[in-house]
Amino acid sequence: MDSKSIEAPVAEETKTAGRKRTRLASYVWGGAGLVSFGLGAAGAVLPLLPTTPFILLAAFCFARSSRRLNDWFRATKLYESVFEGLLTRKSMTVAAKLKLLLPVSVLLGISFLLLEPFPAGRILVAAIFVGHVVYFGFLVKTEKPGAAWAGRPQQAVQED
Repeated sequence: MDSKSIEAPVAEETKTAGRKRTRLASYVWGGAGLVSFGLGAAGAVLPLLPTTPFILLAAFCFARSSRRLNDWFRATKLYESVFEGLLTRKSMTVAAKLKLLLPVSVLLGISFLLLEPFPAGRILVAAIFVGHVVYFGFLVKTEKPGAAWAGRPQQAVQED
């Protein structure tokens, strides 16, 4: 008996096991993406549930799940309204910035208040707050809404 005839079934079993693990991982990522997307959609209408972190998590999960789920997610209105401008043109409208900054700021403020007995936690939350305000307020360019609504290519301008 030669060594090739022994190695061939072992190699085939390894390939099959790898495909099963890949398929299982795809289902897990897809399921996590759907749950995150559902929570993000609920956050779009419920005032205390944040939308942005869940949609970011959904984007992360769908990108690792399957091309079909990722394409579906990118075609949703929620994705378009929250992230498309940021991801494709590196800019956002003022309304999109406010929709992102206000709920996150409120949640960070609540976290800051609840962490009163933990000074290190308060410092971390304060640093995150400053970071998100600086990034979205000053580093992400602001779109002119008229350019987007007129069907012309998006133009970005930096606010002073």
